[in-house]
Amino acid sequence: MNRYGAEFIGTFWLVLGGCGSAVLAAGFPELGIGFVGVSLAFGLTVLTMAFAIGHISGCHLNPAVSIGLWAGRRFAAKDLAPYIIAQVLGGLAAGGVLYIIASGQTGFDVAAGFASNGYAEHSPGGYSLLAALVCEVVMTMMFLVVILGATDKRAPQGLAPIAIGLCLTLIHLISIPVTNTSVNPARSTGVALYVGDWAVAQLWLFWLAPIIGALLGAVAYKVIGKEPNNA
Repeated sequence: MNRYGAEFIGTFWLVLGGCGSAVLAAGFPELGIGFVGVSLAFGLTVLTMAFAIGHISGCHLNPAVSIGLWAGRRFAAKDLAPYIIAQVLGGLAAGGVLYIIASGQTGFDVAAGFASNGYAEHSPGGYSLLAALVCEVVMTMMFLVVILGATDKRAPQGLAPIAIGLCLTLIHLISIPVTNTSVNPARSTGVALYVGDWAVAQLWLFWLAPIIGALLGAVAYKVIGKEPNNA
C-alpha cells in the first residue's frame, strides 16, 4: 500500500503544482509566469517527486507511463490497476484543493477552463482534433523513450529525475498552445471533472492518445535500446 500511497501523493503534487501554476499564476497581472513558467512547474513537480518517492513507487504519476513501463517490461501487470486508481484519485484530490483555492477569488469561473485539456474551440491556439491527437501521441511517445532510456541500468545513475523532469518541461513548451498539454490521463481527469461539460466530453482524447503514445514509446525503446548481445 505504501507504493499506491506514494503514487497518490505524487500525482496530487503534479496536478496541484502544474495545473495550479496555470490557474493561479500564469496570467496574474504583471507577475504572470506564462507558458514558460507553467512548463517549468510541471517539470519541477516530476523532478521533486522523483527524488522524493522514486525509491518507493518508481514515481509514475501517470496512467500512460505505468502502461508504457508495463509494455516495456519494467512493471508488473498486477500493479497496473491499483497504480492507475491511485493516480486518478490523487489528481482528483488536487483538483478539489485547487478549486477551493481558486474559487476564493472574486470573479472566478470554472467554465473558463480550469487548466483543462481541449481541442478545436477549446484548444488554446484553436488546433484541430487531428492536430491534438498527433501532438499528444508523439509527445507521450517521446516522454516514454526518455523515461525508459534514463532509467536503463546502462544510463548514468542518479540523473534520471533531471532528464525526465526537463523532458516534461520541454513537452509543455511545445504543446501547451495545442492542447494545454496532457500526456497524462490523471492530470486531465483531475481538473476536467470539476469543469464538466466540454472538458468531460473531450476527455476521451486525453486518455486514448497518451496511452497509444506510451505503447509506441515502449516499442521504440525496445528497438533502439537492445543490448548488443541480445540483438
